[in-house]
Amino acid sequence: MTLHKLAAGSGYTYLTKQVAAHDATERRQVGLASYYEEKGEAPGRWLGTGLAGLDLAEGDVVTEEQMKLLFGQGRHPRSDEPEAAVKGWGALGRAFPTFDATTLRQLTARAFSEHNTSRSLAWNAPIPAQERAAIRTQVAQEAFEQRHGRAPADEAELTRFVARASRPGQVPVAGFDLTFSPVKSVSTLWALANPEVANQMEAAHEDAVRATLAMLEREVAFTRVGKGGIRQVPVTGLVAAAFDHRDSRTGDPDLHTHVVVSNKVQSLSEEGGRWLTLDGRMLFKAKVMASEHYNTHLEAGLVERLGVRFVDRPGQEGKRSVREIAGVDPALLSAWSSRRQAIETRQSELASAFLSDHGRNPTTIEALALAQQANLETRPDKHEPRSEAEQRGAWREQATAVLAPDGRSPEGMVAAAVGARGGRNRERSRDAGIGAGHRVGTLPGHLPGSAGVGACVPRSSPHGS
Repeated sequence: MTLHKLAAGSGYTYLTKQVAAHDATERRQVGLASYYEEKGEAPGRWLGTGLAGLDLAEGDVVTEEQMKLLFGQGRHPRSDEPEAAVKGWGALGRAFPTFDATTLRQLTARAFSEHNTSRSLAWNAPIPAQERAAIRTQVAQEAFEQRHGRAPADEAELTRFVARASRPGQVPVAGFDLTFSPVKSVSTLWALANPEVANQMEAAHEDAVRATLAMLEREVAFTRVGKGGIRQVPVTGLVAAAFDHRDSRTGDPDLHTHVVVSNKVQSLSEEGGRWLTLDGRMLFKAKVMASEHYNTHLEAGLVERLGVRFVDRPGQEGKRSVREIAGVDPALLSAWSSRRQAIETRQSELASAFLSDHGRNPTTIEALALAQQANLETRPDKHEPRSEAEQRGAWREQATAVLAPDGRSPEGMVAAAVGARGGRNRERSRDAGIGAGHRVGTLPGHLPGSAGVGACVPRSSPHGS
């Protein structure tokens, strides 16, 4: 699980713009099975016990307008509805402040992109160091003249201006994006499995997400009150919107869920029931714990549902081993990790350049900065929306190309990985009337330990059409 802050304003739009058109709230009468052929992702759904104070229920579909109101403006997500004034659906505590978020860093990044595109290169193509320095200087001079109406008096004045203007702009935090991603073998097996097995895997993933969110609500959901926030108090729960995605930016299978937790939380009635700010420090401190909780819960769920077996796969030097599903071909894991490989290759190049320039290896902090630079420089544009049917067809072709030279097939690999219990689960699913067109949330076989977390929320992404 990764954790990132979500900026107020338009920070949420990277999630809502990927939702399939036919899954818009006003068009929910479209049959669920049709989603398999729709281009784009399933709509988001509301999660969290904090929804009780917003007249929303877990599993309700998230609309773009609701995201705009809550995560863009800090308002009640239903404050645009006709009865909002009567029911008091307005601002949730203090509205988000607005700042000028355009910084010299953003202007420079835009100039780098324009430099590349004007030469018919990818927007994020590497630029030689001397050219990058010249672009930075030109951007800084133009920004100085626009701000002060004159050219800088000397290099020292321009340097001071750059130091001040390069600081990140103040942007209020609207929430936190918790991205739950299973190990690569889970996404690989899910991408090639038949509909019944894929549905069971999705349900296990969703159970693990919900269980982890419930744990965070119990253990780390607090706000602060009193002068200077001196007193930490519990809240009614978290308000979150979950968005399921099927692939990575490069199109590799990557089953993952973005759980966007609102920074708005409601204090308990004995504390006045006010809408205050989530104590985000607690959330960041619990990041590793939450990640381990999700991984452990998912592994147990897949073993229970499908009878798969997890084994330790040695990690890279200095890193811990990773538990992967036995029987999933390592060649496929490598082939479908193109995003990670691109980042690691670029990071290695940057580290080598640093050693050449400075005569030493980067420190831990410098290495993290290089890793972030490699991530940004290799980040491709998001591809055009594709349907799940298109994705699965492409993934099967790719897997066949990787496995066929060794006399293997995707079907054989899946059968070897799932084992006999997966077959029994498929028979049980058929006996219970579970098949194409049914929602994942209705599948049998939930983990015994997930009863306190709630049943799986219905999803609109069936695998049979």
